[in-house]
Amino acid sequence: MTIEIALLLMALALVAGGVLGTVLCNRISGARIAAARQNAGQILAEAEKEADIIRKEAAIQAKDVLLEAKTEWENEARELRRELQSQEKRLLQREENLDRKLIQLDERDVELGKREKVLAGQEDCIRQRVEEADKLVAEQVVRLEGLSGLSAEEARQQLMDNMESEARHDSARRIKQIEDEARETADKKAKKILALAVQRYAGDYVAEKAVSVVALPSDEMKGRIIGREGRNIRAIEAATGIDLIIDDTPEAVIVSGFNPVRREVARISLERLIADGRIHPARIEEVVEKAAEEVDNSIREAGEQATFDVGVHGIHPEIVKLVGRLKYRTSYGQNVLQHSIEVAFLCGVMAAELGINVKQAKRAGLLHDIGKAVDHEVEGSHALIGADLARKYGESPEVVHALAAHHEDEKPATILAVLVQAADALSGARPGARREMLETYVKRLADLERIGTSFKGVTSCFAIQAGREIRVMVASDKVSDVESHVLARDIARKIEEEMTYPGQIKVNVIRETRAVEIAK
Repeated sequence: MTIEIALLLMALALVAGGVLGTVLCNRISGARIAAARQNAGQILAEAEKEADIIRKEAAIQAKDVLLEAKTEWENEARELRRELQSQEKRLLQREENLDRKLIQLDERDVELGKREKVLAGQEDCIRQRVEEADKLVAEQVVRLEGLSGLSAEEARQQLMDNMESEARHDSARRIKQIEDEARETADKKAKKILALAVQRYAGDYVAEKAVSVVALPSDEMKGRIIGREGRNIRAIEAATGIDLIIDDTPEAVIVSGFNPVRREVARISLERLIADGRIHPARIEEVVEKAAEEVDNSIREAGEQATFDVGVHGIHPEIVKLVGRLKYRTSYGQNVLQHSIEVAFLCGVMAAELGINVKQAKRAGLLHDIGKAVDHEVEGSHALIGADLARKYGESPEVVHALAAHHEDEKPATILAVLVQAADALSGARPGARREMLETYVKRLADLERIGTSFKGVTSCFAIQAGREIRVMVASDKVSDVESHVLARDIARKIEEEMTYPGQIKVNVIRETRAVEIAK
C-alpha cells in the first residue's frame, strides 16, 4: 500500500512537472516571438529611413544631372548663337564690300564713258590732222618730183639700189677677209691637230665575225655532240642560244650566233665538253653555267684593263663591266672596245693640243659607246642610252653631254663634245675599219629576239640560222600546247609587220616540262 501511494505520488509529480515545463516553454516562446517582432519592426523602420535617404539622394543627383545638361545645352546654344552672329557679321561685311564694289564699278563705268567721249573727240582731231599732214606730204612729193624729174617710186628704188650695192660690196669684202683669216688660222690648226692625233696613235684592229670554229679530235665526236635523237645538240643550243652547224667540214664544228658573248660562252663550253668527253644534257648545263661565269670575269677584266691602258680611274664598277662587254660587240665590223680605246687616245691627244682637261677627254672618249653594250636590251639611241647610264653612275655633266651629243642626238654645246665627235669620226673613217652589212645583220637578229621576248609567257628567245629561224622558249605553266601554236602565229605576224628581211623566217615555239628527282 505504501509503494502504490509512492508510485502515485511520483506519477502526479511527473504530470505536474510536465505541465509546468509546457507552461514555461510557452512563456519562453512568446517572449522570443515578441522580441523578434520588435526587431522586425525596428529593421523595417530603419529600411524605410534608408529608402527615404536614397530617394532624397537620387532626387538630388537627378536635379544635378538635369542642371548640368541644362548648363551644357545653354553653353552650346550660346556658342551656336555666337557663331551665327559672327557669320552674320561676315555676310554683312561681304554685302557691304559688294555694294561698295558695285558703286565703284558704276563710278568707273561713268568715268570710262567720259573718257571714251574725250578719246573719240581726240581721235577725230587726230584723224583730221593726219589727213591734213597726208595732203601736205602729197603736195611736197609732187613738188620734189617736179624739181628732181623722178617719181617717188623711182627715187626710192634708186636709193635702195645704191644701198644694196654698197652693202654687198662691204659684205663681200668682209666675207673674204673672214675666209682668209679662217684659212690661215682655223684650217691650219685643225689639220695640225688631226694629223698629230692620227700620227701619234694607231690602234690595233680586230674584226669580229658571226661564226666561230671549234676543232674536233676526230669526226666521231660529231655524233657524240649530236647525241641520241639530237638531244645533246638541242641542249647546247637551248642553254647557249646559238646554232651549232655540223656538216661535212672535217674535224670541225661551226658555232653560229650574232651575239658574240653567247657565241664565246658556247665555244668555251663546247671545247670543255669535248676535252672532258662527258656530253649529256645535265653536264652541258653545268659546263655552260661555268663558262658564262668565266666570260663575265673576262668582261670585267677587259674593262679594267681598258681603263688602266687609257689612264682613266674612279669609274663606277658597273660602267667598267659595260666597257668590258664592248670587247664582244662590233659596230660595222669594228670591235667597239678597241674603237673606244682608240677614241679615248685621240681625244686625249687633241685635248692636250687645245689645252683642255686631258683626263676628262679620255674619259668621255672611252665611255662614248657604252650604250652599245645594252642597246639590244633597251630601246633608243645608243648615245642617249650611254648618257643615261653615265648620269646614273655619277659621271660629270660634261661627260654625260659629250656621250649624248656624239651622234647629234643633242646639239654639241662644249668643246669636249666636239672632240668626241671628231675622234669617233677619225676612228671609224679609217680604210677597212667598218663594214656596213654586219651591223645591219646584227641589228636584224637583235630585233628578232626583241619581238620574240615581247610576248607574255616567253622565258627566252634565240635568233639562229643567220636570222632564218628564231627559237622561243615558253614557260609550261603559263602557255599550253594549244596556246603555243597561237603564240607562234602571233610572233610571225608581228615580224611581218615590223621588219624587212630577205626570204622567210621560221618561228619555232618550244614548250618543255622537266621532272627532276634525286636518288639518295
